[in-house]
Amino acid sequence: MNAWASYRLQDFIPFTAEVYFRLLERMGETFWPLHLLTLTLGAASLALALTHRTRLACLLPAPLWAFVAVAFFIQRYAELNWAGGYVGYAFIAQAGLLVVMALTGWGIDKTSRRTSPPVVIGTAIALFGLVILPLVAPLSGGSWYQAEVFGIHADPTAVTTLGLVLILLRGFALWIAVIIPALWLVVSGLTLQVMGSAGGVVLFAVLVIVLVGLIWKNIKQER
Repeated sequence: MNAWASYRLQDFIPFTAEVYFRLLERMGETFWPLHLLTLTLGAASLALALTHRTRLACLLPAPLWAFVAVAFFIQRYAELNWAGGYVGYAFIAQAGLLVVMALTGWGIDKTSRRTSPPVVIGTAIALFGLVILPLVAPLSGGSWYQAEVFGIHADPTAVTTLGLVLILLRGFALWIAVIIPALWLVVSGLTLQVMGSAGGVVLFAVLVIVLVGLIWKNIKQER
């Protein structure tokens, strides 16, 4: 017990901030201009979600989750952290879950209105992941290749998907769909905090807002 108490959060992160941000930059360099396609798919998913083409909106992000799983976690992040491969498999599971929901219609919310608070919150979160997160690194003095983009990097993929499922899903299926992206944001937020990045606070704020949206939608459906 005393041995475990001596560990700090820093002891579980086997890389420096410089190495981690260089990894993000390598992803940008390697896959540009694929960013344009992934952002287009993200924008299309949001537009479809808001126009009640819910199944297709749920399906479009699925291959991007699988891509991030392999290209980011299994092939690259796992070189820095042994747990990266397991996170990659979790992202593949999320991709499979989205496909199942899209094909079966399980949990699809056909009653959502664009002006309802949960949908407004989901839209704001999705736009934050699609538009704002990619601008953080360049506006902070970093390289444009360090810009974290939906469908290429893990954080904006998780954030945008949380916004989308808040619009698209309801009930138990909604709570299931947020588990993996939310857990990743917790891990990423803690990692960024250890590395002294303000991005960790941003991710935790997103999680709090998502939780508010989830509870609001759940209460609304019980009435």
